[in-house]
Amino acid sequence: MTAKPDRTSPLTAAGASRRRFVVTLAGVAAYAALRPHEAWSKKASQNPPRLQPWSLPAEPPSRPDELARALIGAAVLAPSHWNTQPWRFEVTDNGIRLMEDGRRALPASDPDQRCLRMALGASLENMLIAARAYGLMPRVTYAPHAGVVAEVSWTENETRRDRDLFAAITRRRTNRRDYDGRGIFPENRAQLLALVPEGYELHWLDDADAIHTVAEIARDAAEARIRDPKVQAEQHEWMRYDDRDARRHGDGVTTEALELAGASRWMAARFYDPKSWFLRFGVESSGRQVRSQIRSSGALALLVTRGGPSSWVGAGQVYQRVALRATQLGISHQPLNAPLELEAARRDVEQRFGMRGGQPLMLLRLGHAHGPDPSVRRNVSLVSSFRTT
Repeated sequence: MTAKPDRTSPLTAAGASRRRFVVTLAGVAAYAALRPHEAWSKKASQNPPRLQPWSLPAEPPSRPDELARALIGAAVLAPSHWNTQPWRFEVTDNGIRLMEDGRRALPASDPDQRCLRMALGASLENMLIAARAYGLMPRVTYAPHAGVVAEVSWTENETRRDRDLFAAITRRRTNRRDYDGRGIFPENRAQLLALVPEGYELHWLDDADAIHTVAEIARDAAEARIRDPKVQAEQHEWMRYDDRDARRHGDGVTTEALELAGASRWMAARFYDPKSWFLRFGVESSGRQVRSQIRSSGALALLVTRGGPSSWVGAGQVYQRVALRATQLGISHQPLNAPLELEAARRDVEQRFGMRGGQPLMLLRLGHAHGPDPSVRRNVSLVSSFRTT
C-alpha cells in the first residue's frame, strides 16, 4: 500500500503547536490556582468549625459516632448563666459522660455554683430527650466517678418518645424582651406544673400587684449585685458587644440579646466597664430594665427544691423540660438570678410566693413576646472527646 503524502502545511502545524501550548499553559495556571484551595481544604478538615448550628438530625444517625455527636449536639443547645457553657463530654464504648468545665464557672455571680449545676442538668435533659426521640432507652448514672456529673448509656430499637420536646430544643430561646402583659392560660399553666416531679416545686404568681412588688425587689437586687466590683468584672468579661464578637468567642451574651435600651446599649462598653466613670449609669439602667421586664410578665414561677446541692443537677433537668414545654406552647421565658443571690431579697421573694420550707433555685418570668435570635454555641468538636475502640 502506498502511503498518503503529508498534506499538513507549516502554517497549520504551527497553529496546532500554539493550541497545545495554550492548553498546557492553562492547565499549569489552573493547577497553580487550585493548589491554595486544596491546601485550605486540607487545613479546614483539620480545624473543625467553631460554632454549633441550631439544628439537629430529624432521624437517628446510623453510625455510632454520628449518633453520639447528635446527642451532644442537643446537649450544647441548653441554656447556661451568661452563656458560659460549662460542660465537656467524653464518648466511650458504653455511652457519653457529662463533665463540668470548671474554667467556665462564675465565682462572683454564682458563688455556690447553683447556676452551673443547673446548666449541666439542662444539658443532660436535652441529651435524654434527644435519645428518646431517636428511639433509644437512655439510662443515667449520676456522679459515677470523680469529676463526672453523669454518665448516659442506652439500648436501641425502642419506641420514639418526647418528639414534641425534641422539636422545641432548636426553637427554645431565653427571651429578655419586655412581654406584652398577657397572662398564661390555666390549661397551659397546668401543663407546666405537671412536669415537676416529686422533690421539686414550682410556685406560681400571676397577681399583677404581687408581680409589681417582686419587680421592685428584683430591681434593688440587680443594682446591688452589679455594684459588687467582682460581679462587675465577671459580667464585663462575658458581655459581647456585637455578633462578630460573640462568634469569635463562641459564648457570652451580646448587648442586643441583653435588650439594653437607649444609651446603655450603644455605650455598653463604657456603661458596664468596671473601670469606667459611666458605670453608675449602667447600674441604674440594669435596675430599671429588670423592673420593666418583670412588670411586663404574665406570670412568675419559682422553682424550689426540697433537697440540697445534690439536687441541683436534677433541678436543671426540671427547668429545661418546663422551658421546652413553654416553647412548644408559645410562652416566652427568662430565668432571673439576682433576687435569689442576696439573702434579704431572697426572703422577700419567698414571702411573696408563700413559700414554706425548701430552697428557691430559680425565679422564672413568663409571658408573650417575639422571640430573639439564637445565641452562639461552641461546636460539638470543641467540647467533646472520643475514647472508643
